[in-house]
Amino acid sequence: QVQVVESGGGLVQAGGSLRLSCAASGRTFSANRMAWFRQAPGKEREFVAAIGWSDYINSYADSVKGRFTVSRDNASRNTVYLQMNSLKPEDTAVYFCAAGLRGGPLTSGVRDYDYWGQGTQVTVSS
Repeated sequence: QVQVVESGGGLVQAGGSLRLSCAASGRTFSANRMAWFRQAPGKEREFVAAIGWSDYINSYADSVKGRFTVSRDNASRNTVYLQMNSLKPEDTAVYFCAAGLRGGPLTSGVRDYDYWGQGTQVTVSS
């Protein structure tokens, strides 16, 4: 199994920045992809960004392109980050990190990921 733990959420004003971290442990060598999703109150969980575990290829939702950056720590290799800039009130949500076992092109479906963290709250005030 792979365990993932998110951190770094908080309260920020619109236009500000936050960096989320996702620490993966366990059988991390079996993971092929990592992703960030978010879920706002009353809404479905939605894809934010993903990164290939070995090739570092990344993918973004249209709503965050140009503002968010997903990356993997080159030193520890078991930590994935989500740098969020130019935050908007509509970015307010619980952000989840997820690990997927399947290979192939990065995808955005919730079902494509096998292990999930507990989430971290991001609140953007206007």
